[in-house]
Amino acid sequence: MESATTHLQMTDDGNELNGLRVLVVEDDYLVAADMCAALMRRGAIIIGPASNLRRTRELLRQYRPDCALLDLNLNGVLAFELAEEFEHEGVPTIFTTGYDAAFLPESLRAAPCLQKPVNFKALVKLIQANARCAPLA
Repeated sequence: MESATTHLQMTDDGNELNGLRVLVVEDDYLVAADMCAALMRRGAIIIGPASNLRRTRELLRQYRPDCALLDLNLNGVLAFELAEEFEHEGVPTIFTTGYDAAFLPESLRAAPCLQKPVNFKALVKLIQANARCAPLA
């Protein structure tokens, strides 16, 4: 069985995300591995991946991510509270999920939301546009 990110558009490796610290929160190992590898090839510094709320909170305390990629459903637990914590900490969040943006509570609907399988080029552009600091190009 293929992982959802097998369909990521991962050609034309570059350094668009050079130096950006991206926290990846994803409970599917293959999806997380594919996403992390693709982002590293674009120059991102990967924090994680984390597959549950506890580990995500540890990484958030330990590092200062410039951006977080957040799957909404982590092993059956909805991560809305975690998204609100990111917002409180000033960490821009991009939802990478199987859910439609309409599923988000009103308070979180301003955050970008990409449905799986994630379009990698769109993800890179969203990270560039939403990260706390500009890439070190």
